[in-house]
Amino acid sequence: MRYEGAVIRPPSEADSLILQVTLGCSNNTCDFCGTYLGKPFRVRPYEEVVADIEGLPAWYKRDCRRVFLADGDALVLPQRRLLELLAFLREQLPALERVTSYANAQNLLKKSVEQLRELRASGLTMVYLGLESGDEQTLAEIHKGVTVAQQIEACRKAKDAGIELSLTCILGIAGVERSLIHGRATGEALSAIDPEFIGVLSLIIQEGTPIAARIRSGELVLPDPIGMLRELREMIAATNVTHALFRSNHASNYLPIGGRLPRDKTRMLAALDEVLARPDRARLRPEGWRAL
Repeated sequence: MRYEGAVIRPPSEADSLILQVTLGCSNNTCDFCGTYLGKPFRVRPYEEVVADIEGLPAWYKRDCRRVFLADGDALVLPQRRLLELLAFLREQLPALERVTSYANAQNLLKKSVEQLRELRASGLTMVYLGLESGDEQTLAEIHKGVTVAQQIEACRKAKDAGIELSLTCILGIAGVERSLIHGRATGEALSAIDPEFIGVLSLIIQEGTPIAARIRSGELVLPDPIGMLRELREMIAATNVTHALFRSNHASNYLPIGGRLPRDKTRMLAALDEVLARPDRARLRPEGWRAL
């Protein structure tokens, strides 16, 4: 299996075969993201991808149940090529149960619901999408490249096709001034989408990114750890979904909070209220321990 450059995967794909079908990110405009800086986007030649799959050991092919398509957004591939790849994976990996990928709203919007249904029927079970924020101004300021309405529309198309959604949101990204607005608006966007999985991260400043320059210049002032927890509380309070696993246990976060929504919403809010009422007693993750 050949890999080029840094390969990023969701934490839940730790046991998956990571198959690089693209290099870099087809969007790569987000101010906060330094993952693919210096890595121009391109689609890997299909023959290389096929050779990687064919070259897997026989025992691995026999037992492999999960595949994650890297890098930033495999759904940028033409529909025919994606269907061809999914069919080849099923042929080569008889125990395969799920195929997942990162996705962005732009490329989901380019596909029809029928095309997405074809991908689902061919084995694409879930996509990971960075919602980041449900606040229009925040999305514009981080150069996400889409509006809130477009994010919601793209996600609903995937859901209509039967593809599960795992969405990520970022605490702190709106700065102090719009912190609670961002939290509330993000909860409202999550409610409109109704995903199966919600993951919350806290902003980690990556050198070389535009947002790092904005912070250094004083243009953007980040909330302190307690401010980020207030933002998280606002987000959870505004989130009304039917059945979602909510987690803020990522290493970037100051406090892990998680549960099933709506079942555990009251418990999660109470846990945050306890910390916010006595911040001096809060056992938060030290700054030096936070990481991507």
